[in-house]
Amino acid sequence: MFRSFRVPEKLFALAMWTVSITFAGFLIGLGGKIVGELPGVDQQISLSEFVDPLKRVPLISARDSLVALQRTTQDERERASQSHLVARNAYSSQRETFDTWIATRTATTDPSQDPEVVSRTRLLDSLKRSERDAESAVEQLDERLLAISQTIENNREREIELELAARGQFEKARFSQELRVFGVRLALTLPLLLVAGWLVARKRRSEYWPLLRGFVLFAVFAFFVELVPYLPSYGGYVRYGVGIIASAVAGVYVIRAMRRYLAQRQHVEQQSEGERRRALPYEEALRRIGAGVCPGCERAIAGGPANPSNFCVHCGLRLYDTCESCHTRKNAFYPYCPTCGVPATDADSSTPVDTASITR
Repeated sequence: MFRSFRVPEKLFALAMWTVSITFAGFLIGLGGKIVGELPGVDQQISLSEFVDPLKRVPLISARDSLVALQRTTQDERERASQSHLVARNAYSSQRETFDTWIATRTATTDPSQDPEVVSRTRLLDSLKRSERDAESAVEQLDERLLAISQTIENNREREIELELAARGQFEKARFSQELRVFGVRLALTLPLLLVAGWLVARKRRSEYWPLLRGFVLFAVFAFFVELVPYLPSYGGYVRYGVGIIASAVAGVYVIRAMRRYLAQRQHVEQQSEGERRRALPYEEALRRIGAGVCPGCERAIAGGPANPSNFCVHCGLRLYDTCESCHTRKNAFYPYCPTCGVPATDADSSTPVDTASITR
């Protein structure tokens, strides 16, 4: 169906890649939604689930109570600190006033026996006691906060001991969870990879390859995003092992593909010129000759694009010939002479070229 469309080759290839990527995008979205809704796939477990609840619950209750008491005591300490600051400022202010007053006072009697001096001195003593009481209250609250902090720390150490005792069971459960998640994702991804591999090996020449290629992109995305991150590590041995196996399989595939290609090229070069010419796609042959490359062996044409040879010096394929009607030198793959329009003839059989094969 697609072969009959007369569109530029590059635009056609771009459109097909757009179809492939769009199709793969919708498949990826659907696959992610299906995997996300599978029961147990994204279930997370925590260490607290394996700690002895009979020992853990009292510790948590005591911790919460201590934290609340610490918060309340901290508020009291802030208020006591503010009261201490007020008392200290009051004493300092009164002391400065008293020193100024006593320095400027003139009295005929003994200043130490002056009733006003005694009264002011008693006021200073009272303010000093208030300051000391406020400071003492702050110190008591600091001691209480220290005791609470130490109790919270001891409580936390006991919680850590319980968590360490439960870590073995937690690690086993987490590993089982990872294996279960990996197994579910592998069960979904492996068939996709097998189908994608079969499509690449068998259906690359299909006219529906753009859609099939989109499925292959979806399978590759599912492998690297939905499966590989959930591969159990075993300290890294599994992932390195999988990488080695994947690299080896890819290397064997590339080596075999190269051997098949070389064997095919050797087989093609042993065919007659007419058979080789008929096996070459028309558009591909014109493109290669225009690029200065032999369409048969893909080696550079002797003389270059400016003055190319009539035959390939490497495989003997005819590249240029002469029109039998007007004797104009032309591309040997042209079905018609560009000068007089007379149909070209096959070089081996001297029969007109089958122009219908050009559109296939």
